[in-house]
Amino acid sequence: MLRPLFNWAIQARHASALMLLAVCCTLGGAWFIQLVLGVHPCPLCLEQRLPYYASLPLLVNLIMQLRHDKPYVARTSALWVIILIAFATAGSLGAYHAGVEWGLWKGPSDCTGDFKPAGLDQLMAQLNTVKVIRCDAVAMRIFGLSLAAWNTLIAGSLVVFGAISLRHWRQSNTEKPA
Repeated sequence: MLRPLFNWAIQARHASALMLLAVCCTLGGAWFIQLVLGVHPCPLCLEQRLPYYASLPLLVNLIMQLRHDKPYVARTSALWVIILIAFATAGSLGAYHAGVEWGLWKGPSDCTGDFKPAGLDQLMAQLNTVKVIRCDAVAMRIFGLSLAAWNTLIAGSLVVFGAISLRHWRQSNTEKPA
C-alpha cells in the first residue's frame, strides 16, 4: 500500500514540489511560533533558517528545470546537490544547537554562558539596549523535543528523501535505451 505512494513521491517533479512544500511549512511554522505564540528565536535559531531561505529559489529553479522533457542532467544534478547541501547545513546547525541546549558543548558567547559586566555602567547599558534570547535554554518543546532537535530531524529527512529522489531521477535519465 505504501510502495505506490513512495514511488510517486520520489518522482523528480513530485519530490521537488514536496521538498518545497516542506521548506515552506518549516519556515511558516517557525514564523508562526515566533509571531503568534510569542516564542522569540535565539541567534542560533535564526541562523538555522538561513539554509531554508537559500533553498527556496533553488527549489523553484529545480522545479522549472524538471518541467523540461530533456533537462540537462549535469546542471540539474548539481542544483539538486546544492539544495541537499543546504538541507544538510540546516540539520547540522540544528544538531549543534540541540547539543548546546543539552549542555554537550558550549554555544556562542553572545547567547550562552554567564554575563559578567565590568561595572554597573556596563550592566545598565546592556540592560537598556539588549534583550538576549539564550541559546542554551529550550524555548519550546514539542513531543519532548526542542525546536532545534525538530529542525535536525526535518532537515535530515529532507536530505535522505532528496538523495533517494535524486538517485532515482539520475538512474532514469542515464539509462541507455535497448
